[in-house]
Parts: sequence; C-alpha cells; structure tokens
Amino acid sequence: MDSQQYFENYNKKTHVIGRIVTIIVLVMLLGSPFLIGAILGAMPSMGAFAKGFLAVGLIWTVSSIVEFLVYTPMLGAGGSYLAFITGNLINMKIPCAVNARDLVGAKTGSAENEIISTLSIATSSLVTIVVLAIGVLLLQPLQPFLQSEVLQPAFNNVVAALFGAMAYKYFRGNMKIAAIPLTFMCLLFVLVPSLTGSTSFMIIPSGGIAILIAWLRFKKNKA
Repeated sequence: MDSQQYFENYNKKTHVIGRIVTIIVLVMLLGSPFLIGAILGAMPSMGAFAKGFLAVGLIWTVSSIVEFLVYTPMLGAGGSYLAFITGNLINMKIPCAVNARDLVGAKTGSAENEIISTLSIATSSLVTIVVLAIGVLLLQPLQPFLQSEVLQPAFNNVVAALFGAMAYKYFRGNMKIAAIPLTFMCLLFVLVPSLTGSTSFMIIPSGGIAILIAWLRFKKNKA
C-alpha cells in the first residue's frame, strides 16, 4: 500500500470516527440540560427555551458556519473534528496548530499538515485538561492572588496578545495586503466598541478586503 492510499484510508476512518463522536457529543451537550432539569424537576417551558435560542442561537449559527469555512482548510479532517469537539478554537487550538505547522514547514492542505494539526490539537486538548485539573485544585489557595487588581488588565488582554504575536509574522510578510484591512478594522473597533464581541463575523469583511487587495495587486502585476 503506497502512502497516498494509506492516507486516503486514514482520512476515511477519521471521518467515520469523527462523525460518530460528534453526534455523541452533540446529544450529550444538548441532552444533559434537559436530563438534569427532568431529574431535578426544574424543566423550563419550551416557549421560553425557543425564545432564548432564537435570540442567541441564530447569531452563533452564522458564526459557527464562518468558523467552519475558515478553520477546516487550515486543520484538515482530524484536526477539525478534535478542535470543534473540544472547543476553545480561537484561544488555544488554532494558535497551537498554526505554530506547529510553521515549525515543521508543512503546507496547508497537505498530508503532513493534516497529521501535524491532529497531533498538535490532541496534545493541546490533553494539556488543557491537565492545566484545568491543576487549576481547580489550586483555585482556592490562589484566589486572592488571581483576583488582585494588578493582574486584571493582563487577563483581559490574553487573547489579543496571543493573536497579535501570531499575526505580526504574517503581517510582516504581506504588509501591503494587511495594512488596509488592519487599519480599517482597528478604526472600526475603536469607533464601535460593541463589535469586539462579534470577532467571528468581522472575519468576513476583513478577509474580503484582503482578498480584494490581493486580487487588485495580482491584476496590476499581470498587466
């Protein structure tokens, strides 16, 4: 069996296992609140549930579709299943996978990228579980220290610092393409601070601007 055929078989098995586990996780996530409510006799009315879902679910449905379209090509099959099942993509899984891919020099869409993404996200998930377990054990002794006013600004800017450090590497290599969407989005978030809670949606216009600039530059160079 050659490497290509082996990789195709690996992907088929990955999809089978990934779909089964995804269905199980969805049933558990959606079913556990209703099960707990039924056991404790605290079931909400279905009307209130439907209103709450329509108020929040529709927004996050669009966000989920956007994240799926953006992240799946980056992570491949195995990495995508693991990332979407374990969650915390933006904060942990995507930076870990991108950094691992860059360290080994794998290209997006290649078999190497699929394997590296899967291994890096699996490792990230295991490390997260260990860190959370240690954090829970140490939460009470460290609570006064973690709640100090001195550390609060740091906790509020962890995600921005993480992605800023990662983004700089890509901006530096494509500054002519990145400058306009970066400036535009910075001004937009400063003028409309409420948009900071909708970063998944803002990927669409910022990505569209970057693609348009790249296309215009391509047409200009071709001409």
